[in-house]
Amino acid sequence: MRFAWILKMAWRDGRKNQSRLMLFIAAIVLGIAALVAIGAFGENLKHEIDRQAATLIGADLELSSRKVLEGDAKALVDSIQTLSMDVAHERQFASMVLFIKGGGSRLVQVRALEGQYPFYGFWETFPKNAIAYLKENQQVLVDNTLLYQFNAKVGDSVQLGTKRFRIAGALMNSPGKTAISGAVAPTIIMPLSFLEETGLTEKGSRINNLFYFKLKPAIQADKLVENLEDRLEQLDLHTSTISSTKEDTGRSFSDLNDFLGLVGFIALLLGCLGVASAVHIYVKEKIMSVAVLRCLGATNKQTFLIFLTQIVCIGACGGLFGALLGTGVQQFIPWILKDFLPVVVSGVVSWRAIFIGTFIGLSMAVLFALFPLLSIRSISPLNTLRIQENTDGNRLKDPLRWLVMGATTVFIFVFAKIQLRDWNRTVMFCIGVVLAFALLYGIAVLLMRLLRRYVPASWPYVWRQGLANLYRPNNQTVTLMVSIGLGTAFVASLLFTQSILLNRVRLSASGKQPNMVLFDIQSKQQTSLLDLTRKMGLPVIQNVPVVTMQLTTIKGHTADEVRKDSTLKIPLRGFGGEVRATYRDSLMDSEKITKGKWLGKVPVNDTARISLDERYAQRIGVTIGDKLVFNVQGALVPVVVGSFRDVDWNRMQTNFRVVFPQGVIDDAPQFHVLMTHTPNDSTAAYFQKEVVSKFPNVSIIDLKLILTVLDSILEKISFVIQFIGSFSVLTGVVVLVASVMVSKYQRIKENVLLRTVGASRRQLFSITICEYFLLGLLAAITGILLALVACFLLAYFVFDAPFTPNILVVLSLITAVVGLTVIIGLYNSLGVLNESPLAVLRKEN
Repeated sequence: MRFAWILKMAWRDGRKNQSRLMLFIAAIVLGIAALVAIGAFGENLKHEIDRQAATLIGADLELSSRKVLEGDAKALVDSIQTLSMDVAHERQFASMVLFIKGGGSRLVQVRALEGQYPFYGFWETFPKNAIAYLKENQQVLVDNTLLYQFNAKVGDSVQLGTKRFRIAGALMNSPGKTAISGAVAPTIIMPLSFLEETGLTEKGSRINNLFYFKLKPAIQADKLVENLEDRLEQLDLHTSTISSTKEDTGRSFSDLNDFLGLVGFIALLLGCLGVASAVHIYVKEKIMSVAVLRCLGATNKQTFLIFLTQIVCIGACGGLFGALLGTGVQQFIPWILKDFLPVVVSGVVSWRAIFIGTFIGLSMAVLFALFPLLSIRSISPLNTLRIQENTDGNRLKDPLRWLVMGATTVFIFVFAKIQLRDWNRTVMFCIGVVLAFALLYGIAVLLMRLLRRYVPASWPYVWRQGLANLYRPNNQTVTLMVSIGLGTAFVASLLFTQSILLNRVRLSASGKQPNMVLFDIQSKQQTSLLDLTRKMGLPVIQNVPVVTMQLTTIKGHTADEVRKDSTLKIPLRGFGGEVRATYRDSLMDSEKITKGKWLGKVPVNDTARISLDERYAQRIGVTIGDKLVFNVQGALVPVVVGSFRDVDWNRMQTNFRVVFPQGVIDDAPQFHVLMTHTPNDSTAAYFQKEVVSKFPNVSIIDLKLILTVLDSILEKISFVIQFIGSFSVLTGVVVLVASVMVSKYQRIKENVLLRTVGASRRQLFSITICEYFLLGLLAAITGILLALVACFLLAYFVFDAPFTPNILVVLSLITAVVGLTVIIGLYNSLGVLNESPLAVLRKEN
């Protein structure tokens, strides 16, 4: 009976306060919706990656190498072939393509295929059977984006190297391809049998050789790779299986999903902050009601449970509405992220995500509401005779407050840990959230104290009254400052970060900086290409030789020895991968010796002393004087670490981790990189056309084109993050509406008093505008200042790039935030401003 009575009292009181309780619901709905939508998307994405993993790789086993397979490596591939039902071979590399009809050229990813790859999935082409023409015919498939870019169509011709091919069809999609990867490196598929005739496979060309295997049913790819691990590593062969592809892909998008989940969680925190503030005002309005219940015999516990029941019920309703909204939003997230996803993600309803999102939202709402609700226990029956404004008692001595505070902190920390899965990142996230809230809270409190003390008496009455409203009893200044400021800071940070990245590339393309890079230049072509460049009046900013090699011995120990003896403390990763080095007799202006001494030539009868990038040296665990051995395309070259360099990798020029002095690897197989600057688009296009026609194996990177692609990618990424971040902004708006509407009831008597003593509607209207204008202005400025500080630190410590905020963006954000705050404040105040004092008093009574 007691519980039934509590429910009945909670329902009766709630019916009278439906509008305010609905605002509590609205404050948490968007945060829960974000969590449910992102959680459901993450589950569906994981399911689709698991289901479509075979089509991502297209085979049971993929084996790759930067070298042409010979000897033991070829024998190993042949042995795996005997365990397979089908095998395909691909040679993959970057090259220039020339469209014969229009004369345009572009750097592309060439995939020369032999066999029925993919074994799982299919090439999506137009026309549908276009892939069949590649088997024997001199034809190619061209990425659909390239056809649009150069206004080409099926039947036209393109030139790869020295050979022309007919376009058999448009490549619409391929295994594992995303729209973004297609924009960065469009694909052309050609028959492997014609590759040698193009002249693109000369010694020194950077070609990746791939073999695809469809294994027999009894053979497990992961078990096979595990058994061959040592041989694969010795032969520098890299493998991928369905399970490893699934794991790698899932890990990449898991980070994205976790980030978006944290963004949604911030929206929920803002909403819960609004709930706590609104409940605080709500409880103060209920002092008389609680006091009456106490006089009638209700205990502290019973009165507390009445209002707690209300909060739990509205939290459950908010969770339900948020789950429904999140399920709807979930249908749009795959479409928004489609350019980044390698698989098609469905919009299947995830009951697990709904349950978790609702539970988190309800728990957070109740925990935040408990802070003000606990003060109900200190309301005495004497409050029916005299109102005591301070109903909170001694907070520091209340153990329940400390318990609630600890539970809230633990809840936030645990959620962050689940999302981030790393203690360091979890701690940093929690510290960042606390600092942001604390800073905004501190500024709001400081603002109220300054306004109370230092508002000039000479200011007009309307301004003084509007400013006084910011520190009046039961004001919402702190809540609104935090919610509006944090939302503004979030949006501004996204816009400023995008600007940093774009400006960094634009700076590289400005002035006389290199804006065109030519690579894969063979030694015999070097002189002719330099003559062509100078003949066109273009500067030769850099002409650098590049030699590929592999590190085989560190401090006298090989990879096998290091693997067997962990006490050597030499990182195994130092032995993996291809090293691209150069040789010269002097350093560039982007390099500075930090330790040791640089020698540009090899001393007589002495071992060559090389210079390493300082961070690379730390990564492989070497110091000055250590001995290394490099395998330079079959020849073992012993060297000594002579110096460390600090390299400015942000410059648009060729930088190297390893630099040799002259006289060591000068005659090794090599290619050259040439950097120049073209003054305009027409010169750049003509120069590219001349290079491709005369030196078909040379690849060209046009920095202006890279800038365009980067701009497009950043816009898409920014849109994705802003879409999810809009939940935080909208939550801030809802909290603003809720706070204003709740505070409206507090100012009714104040406005009636002002009207009674002669204040006009116009004056009250002006006071309201003044109050919300200053509130929105200060919150927006605070949020933008937070974003400016964060982005300055990001630019300085992470991107090492200058940061100059766009004044137009700053002013636009401030105007939008202030305008929204004023409009909402006025809209919610019109009911009080437009009625007579007598009518308002009658409603109040």
